[in-house]
Amino acid sequence: MTSPSTPEGPGSVSGAPNLPAGFTDTFTSRYIDTGDLRQHAVTGGDGPPLLLVHGWPQTWYAWRMLMPALARDFSVIAVDQRGIGLSGKPQDGYDTGTLANDMVALMDALGHQRFALYGTDVGMPIAYALAADHPDRLDRLVVSEAPLPGVSPSPPLFLPPLLNARLWHLAFNQLPKVNEQLVTGREDIFLGAEFDASAGTNKLPDDAVRYYIDTLASDPDHLRGSFEFYRAIPATIAQNEQRKQRRLTLPVLAIGGAESSGEGVGNTMKLAADDVQTVVLTGSGHWVAEQAPEQLLAALTAFLAPYRD
Repeated sequence: MTSPSTPEGPGSVSGAPNLPAGFTDTFTSRYIDTGDLRQHAVTGGDGPPLLLVHGWPQTWYAWRMLMPALARDFSVIAVDQRGIGLSGKPQDGYDTGTLANDMVALMDALGHQRFALYGTDVGMPIAYALAADHPDRLDRLVVSEAPLPGVSPSPPLFLPPLLNARLWHLAFNQLPKVNEQLVTGREDIFLGAEFDASAGTNKLPDDAVRYYIDTLASDPDHLRGSFEFYRAIPATIAQNEQRKQRRLTLPVLAIGGAESSGEGVGNTMKLAADDVQTVVLTGSGHWVAEQAPEQLLAALTAFLAPYRD
């Protein structure tokens, strides 16, 4: 059932800074009640449905630079995950099986039986889970900038300094309480360092980083919710050890930033899928949708053309 309420203010389209020209003419924020969870999604455009699932520590806002162009060919749905942004923040349900079920329930509520899906960062394991658990729902899958716990090898404990600066949060974010205690009141230090280290040479605009930080700092549940995906990684690993026995057969586009994961995303997906194309975006670090939107849009347009047509 779709809630009639339209969110406004911080976290919504109406409260988002520096959106592309004409964005609010095409896109609106919506609350979607899927029974167990109220989800916030930003929707707009015409054509076959395309679901966008953001990464950590971001929200739907990460896709803003791509969405107007995508809306010319697709019905775009950019969702806030469980625990993030304006979506509900229950105490549990952050394993990728449940998070994938959230996405299916969202698309059911919007009337989309089959769709294309793009997940980046933590959105990539969610997208993989959806493709593996609900193979009848997806036509095409796009992923970027993440490993797949339980499928790809875990990174070593000791890493070179640049990699350590980018990846140390993978363990820190799994802690049960002390991470929240250490970060509360210091969100700008912790999250600012995360955005900076993973960007490479092409840093995100200060106002975008500030928007993400202010969102997470606005309420203790926002910070807790942002960590819950990581705390559920042991459950996700157990699920993925079963999923990888069922290889994906749909077309997959795997994207990496040249200053971040590079070819690694494609190599990871080849462990789980039979039909994988790889694209590496030059000049981009981890935040591909914000650092290389034109290159990314070109790759998406080419890959999704058979689905669009």
